[in-house]
Amino acid sequence: MTGATGFLGSHLAKRLLAEGYRVGILKRARSDTWRLAKELPQLVAFDLERADLSDLFDRFRPGMILHCATDYGRKKVDFTQLVDVNLHLPLRLLQEADRVGTPLFINTDTFLDKRVSPYSLSKRQFDEWLRLYADRMGCVSMALEHFYGPGDDPSKFVSSIIANLFDEVDEIHLTPGLQSRDFIFIDDVINAFMHVIRAAPGFGKVYRRFEVGSGSKHTIRETVEQAKTISKNARTALKFGSLPYRENEVMETRMNLEPLLALGWKANWTLEAGLKKTWEGECQMREERKTALSQKIQTEQTL
Repeated sequence: MTGATGFLGSHLAKRLLAEGYRVGILKRARSDTWRLAKELPQLVAFDLERADLSDLFDRFRPGMILHCATDYGRKKVDFTQLVDVNLHLPLRLLQEADRVGTPLFINTDTFLDKRVSPYSLSKRQFDEWLRLYADRMGCVSMALEHFYGPGDDPSKFVSSIIANLFDEVDEIHLTPGLQSRDFIFIDDVINAFMHVIRAAPGFGKVYRRFEVGSGSKHTIRETVEQAKTISKNARTALKFGSLPYRENEVMETRMNLEPLLALGWKANWTLEAGLKKTWEGECQMREERKTALSQKIQTEQTL
């Protein structure tokens, strides 16, 4: 599994462990493992910089590859770094999986058109490679809508809005916000993955694509306004229209949930409930950080 130290991957790794799977993870040596602090002893972890992939595949013969590592390109990385994570790494894993006869490869994809960003282009390019291997193993693409939840990366849209509202910044600059999105809470995303994983042995050597959304659409403006209502923030001004839409912006997404629904999956979280849970999580994490800092200061003063 790649991306296990990230938001999505950590939730998925915890769920797999809870259901009795043996999980090995490939991570960067510098990766912060705080999300998996309690689970690390149960995981078989390898640093990508030091690992020999061919040797690992020969020794462990994995029954499934879960590629959850993603570079969104939000931190102004160069394109070669983005392509290394989103295309080169999974392609190497795909080739090794084919060599040792791994029966299933599950890739985390995006619903975005490849023209929207370098990120979406690189994800779509690997999806095309994945299709080439569908006559050799089960190849699954999980195309995710905007997922969110407590503890997500602060650069993500919902997380950044929640953080700014918590900090009561003077104003938040936004596009007009008329884009329609299908925001989906992290718990529903993990359940979607688990339904696919359980059903995958029956797929055979074929390419399957599952689009993952809640089935309920909201505009960006509605979502931000609802988050502000939940926060009870009366200070922060929402500056809709102060930013232009990005080039090739998708104004309305269309998700086909039928393949996923056919496996017995359904979304359980409404947007309001998910935003409330995310807000509560932000409050709790900030309180925990405050307590930890206070304890550290007290310890240093004692010493």
